[in-house]
Amino acid sequence: MREFKLGDRVEVLDEDIAGFVETIVGDTITIMTDDGFPLQYHHRELVLKKEGIKVSNFEAHQIKKQKDAPQKKRPATVKPKQRNEPKMVVDLHINQLVKSPKGLSNFDMLELQLETAKRQLEFAISKRIQKIVFIHGVGEGVLKEELQYLFKKYDKVKWYDADYQKYGLGATEVYIFQNG
Repeated sequence: MREFKLGDRVEVLDEDIAGFVETIVGDTITIMTDDGFPLQYHHRELVLKKEGIKVSNFEAHQIKKQKDAPQKKRPATVKPKQRNEPKMVVDLHINQLVKSPKGLSNFDMLELQLETAKRQLEFAISKRIQKIVFIHGVGEGVLKEELQYLFKKYDKVKWYDADYQKYGLGATEVYIFQNG
């Protein structure tokens, strides 16, 4: 654990928040922000502001905000073939989901794959993504069957085998109907 002391000047990693350490309870550190708000963070989310650092995360974010004034961008042209390609591809092979499947039972692996599929499907629905491909592999077909059972729970979803030339036999494409 990094050593923080009361009164240390700290910054929050990946956020433009800075302040002083107010309390330390185990791994949780409460800081008083420069805006006067007490916020709690895990010690790993904080970095000690030391002398000699010329531009901190906080200052860099302030500079970036000024530089990123709205600028007009031309929309990228989409080729007709690309329009029909799925916007999202989810590889459910277990080695893509965990560093090592050692110690996981077949049931645990299947549960993890199904939870991932459900989470990604609900993400796609919430973001109004119409097409998503789930790569499940060929195997014995257990995961494919379970995925189809999962898809049946959603009203505005239809599924079919994904493009064979691109994904082979072990992938299912899901189409999500959007209203309005």
